[in-house]
Amino acid sequence: MELRQKFFQKNGGGMLIQRISGAGPSNIDVKIFTEEGMKEVTNGYDESRILGQGGQGTVYKGIFPDNSIVAIKKSRLGDNIQVEQFINEVLVLSQINHRNVVKLLGCYLETEVPLLVYEFITSGTLFDHLHGSMCDSSLTWECRTLNSQVV
Repeated sequence: MELRQKFFQKNGGGMLIQRISGAGPSNIDVKIFTEEGMKEVTNGYDESRILGQGGQGTVYKGIFPDNSIVAIKKSRLGDNIQVEQFINEVLVLSQINHRNVVKLLGCYLETEVPLLVYEFITSGTLFDHLHGSMCDSSLTWECRTLNSQVV
């Protein structure tokens, strides 16, 4: 328990809570998840739940008891995450609500590397859509340029 609290503070948990509960109206909607919750939804970070791995870390598929699905990003160990920058990123991302941007739902801070919890999108990656890996559902050039102008 003491180690989890140490990681929570190291990863900016106190600062995040202070900013969320700060004075004035806020549209910040971010949940801070627990260790038990993260282990449960990822089935103990089971390899079968890995959606992808890359230079930034590993993304797991999480399934909550109500069958809602999330994507959980675990950054690589050794990444020097600047706490202030990480907290600002969480706060900014939690306020974005746009149909073309994956929504950040929350984070878990009680481990050596903080985890980010995002909504789960089932329709393939941006790379798939842009480069035709999705076959029939790939975006045409006209559609890409039209969508870039709509923002």
